[in-house]
Amino acid sequence: MPSHPSGNLLQPHDYWMRQALDQARAAFEKKEVPVGAVVVHEERVIAQAYNQREALNDPTAHAEMIAITQAAEALGSWRLSDCTLYVTLEPCPMCAGAIVQARLPTVLFGTADPKGGGCQSLYAITNDERLNHRSIVIGGVLEHECSTILTEFFQKQRALGKK
Repeated sequence: MPSHPSGNLLQPHDYWMRQALDQARAAFEKKEVPVGAVVVHEERVIAQAYNQREALNDPTAHAEMIAITQAAEALGSWRLSDCTLYVTLEPCPMCAGAIVQARLPTVLFGTADPKGGGCQSLYAITNDERLNHRSIVIGGVLEHECSTILTEFFQKQRALGKK
């Protein structure tokens, strides 16, 4: 099994998804929908982000969009062809489009989004043969943990009378 920066012997995908979950927890604390993302390049995180739509008043401020922008800046290239994106929730159609545009070869997500998923659940943008790039998409990585944080957040929001 490959060694990880922490020396931890978790499955590689679990290790990186836990990093994305840390970002989701940060979002939760800031009253943002708790979605976190990390971009990994050559066995190290080069970008990490969480949803910031409320803080930035920006409908495009999804964790994936911010992480993709950070990764492109870190590499000095918009082509992220040697990177892997880990995200706690299946990317929406907007984020799936950005994944295709960034040429990300691999995306791993925690929990599916049956009402808004752009990779497998509702749409399959990242695997559409009509587009010039396709990504390997793997769902269900630490699915329970990724699903639980979202459930807890929305239960709390409903209890406070918010949408």
